[in-house]
Amino acid sequence: MSETEFTTRLESARKDVEACLDRLLGPEPLDGETARPETLMAAIRHGVLNGGKRFRPFLVIETTQLLGGPADAALRVAAALECIHCYSLIHDDLPAMDDDDLRRGRPTVHKAFDEAAAILAGDSLLTLAFDIIANDATGLEPAARLALVSALSRAAGIGGMAGGQALDLAAEKTPPDEAGIVTLQAMKTGALIRFGAEAGAIIAGAGVDDRARLARFGAVIGLAFQLADDLLDLRADAETMGKATGKDAGRGKGTLVSLHGPAWAERRLSELVAEAEALLSPFGARAATLIAAARFVASREN
Repeated sequence: MSETEFTTRLESARKDVEACLDRLLGPEPLDGETARPETLMAAIRHGVLNGGKRFRPFLVIETTQLLGGPADAALRVAAALECIHCYSLIHDDLPAMDDDDLRRGRPTVHKAFDEAAAILAGDSLLTLAFDIIANDATGLEPAARLALVSALSRAAGIGGMAGGQALDLAAEKTPPDEAGIVTLQAMKTGALIRFGAEAGAIIAGAGVDDRARLARFGAVIGLAFQLADDLLDLRADAETMGKATGKDAGRGKGTLVSLHGPAWAERRLSELVAEAEALLSPFGARAATLIAAARFVASREN
């Protein structure tokens, strides 16, 4: 698959996911909701409908298609995953966490509104994600929805993204060793990417082997994603990234790039892409888009 073909496919998925999120984040309350406060909804929409590649949702859509699962269900699960991701960014930007003023080139939610609005926007998105998946409108059997809720809970929670954020904050005081860095990054960044790949197998009702294979694929490109991010943090400027750069070095946080250097990181990225391709080899030509995704992760510029 050419770079242009991949970019077109990624952009198409981005538009579909954003349209779905726009509908889900409308002003009208759902059954069982009393009201949707106007300021809270404005803060939520500011933190969600603000651009971005929507790479994690893209993985849900593409892995579902690879295994012949229903596209409508994949889109809703993709939107739910993006709600979790956006909640994590809103909270990550708070002064008590990474303390950022910019996200995707725009003021962060706590800057555009206030800290309380940012906290509540994140809380709302976290709970909404599970509402989306569990709802009958997702169109999957209850067992599949339960499996998705369980897998996403593990990816987002104590042993996944939230736990990884806790380790990241602790790393400002006591820099971890290499094994600690790998664990931190696999949780903070990799867990949601892994879920994005694994979700397609659950949606499609695939067997244990395919689910494990796609989960491993997600874990591998999650490592590549963070490694590329660390390189960009070192090399790119804030205008290109749409957020502050060089902050990890400024806070004394260890990364694999700081331990081994950029040349090592580039070699490691090539190894991870090769491993991702090998994992998908049983699917043959049908996996071309996901292979292109692995290459995109390793070579992205923002």
